Amino acid sequence: MINVTKTYLGDIGKFKTYIEGIYARGWLTNHGPLVTELEARLKDYLGVKHIILTNNGTLALQVAYRALNLSGSAVTTPFSFVATSSSLQWEGIRPIFADIDASTWNISPEHIESRIEPDTSAIVGTHVFGNPCAVERIEEIARRRNLKVVYDGAHAFAVRHAGQSVLNWGDVSTLSFHATKLFHTVEGGAIITNDDEIAKRAYLLCNFGIADVDKIDGIGINAKLNEFSAAMGLCVLDDIENILEERAEIAYRYTSRLENYLDLQQAEANSQLNHSYYPVGLRDEQQLLRVRAALNNRDINPRRYFYPSLDTLEYLQPQIPQTESRALSERVLCLPIYPGLQRADQDKVINTIIDECSFSNAHYQSPALAQVI
Repeated sequence: MINVTKTYLGDIGKFKTYIEGIYARGWLTNHGPLVTELEARLKDYLGVKHIILTNNGTLALQVAYRALNLSGSAVTTPFSFVATSSSLQWEGIRPIFADIDASTWNISPEHIESRIEPDTSAIVGTHVFGNPCAVERIEEIARRRNLKVVYDGAHAFAVRHAGQSVLNWGDVSTLSFHATKLFHTVEGGAIITNDDEIAKRAYLLCNFGIADVDKIDGIGINAKLNEFSAAMGLCVLDDIENILEERAEIAYRYTSRLENYLDLQQAEANSQLNHSYYPVGLRDEQQLLRVRAALNNRDINPRRYFYPSLDTLEYLQPQIPQTESRALSERVLCLPIYPGLQRADQDKVINTIIDECSFSNAHYQSPALAQVI
């Protein structure tokens, strides 16, 4: 089966060496030397001031909201992984959805402005599929309306915008290091900020609020990364440039062959992407289901991201329907992309899609034409 992704494991010899060191030290968690090393290397590689490693990306979001003292409501995107909004709801912050830009698939600044309510304390955007949000325009809205900005950067590792890491935008950005991500620690995540006080609060929140052995400085939770996960992260980080290069090559082949058959996400201007996913837009849900079935029949397993649109979830109601997000969620499919995906398998994906789209387009009858007939 050719899956939508395949976890990159790095050099097993290096990993074994790190594990042997853990066994020798007997230090498995609580800010061990491998976690400290990984934090330092990631800070340098990404070009950020503060990075606090966590044991998953969802907790990174929840700690970020706490560190910023958010309350009331937050304007966010309906086209994202469910954790973006469920983490808000979990923390007692009411998600208010603003619709997306039909080209970039990110939260629309024009819609953000109209959705702000008196109790709104933040804007929470997602760099969808690693495509940066319209960060300059969102920053202007936040400054004018006195709001905090959090970016869910789960897909945005190594993404750059305007000559720097996109993670430097907003009050806080978060990352996911889940095994499906291009950089991973098996399970893990991170909180990124340039603000010293926010970083200090986030660090305490991740460790039960413990300031030192004799002092607990407020409420906290256990969100720390362990040494075994850090060992995996160090191995993967050693190979990150090769990972990015190979993903870019696959994305280029897909685009050169498929751009005339499918809708593609428009990259935000002045951005350098990481090709963490390769999403495509089919004509409608019916065509998506046909294409997926054709791929499945050839042992290819693409995935629907993000379906359904989050403004339809029962536990987040009432919501105003977000029409662009709902329409897009019904027709986006992510194709296999990962290091080691053979050219023959890439061609199998490409040719299956071309064959199915050519056939279905030739037999497509528009709703308007159907009414006339």
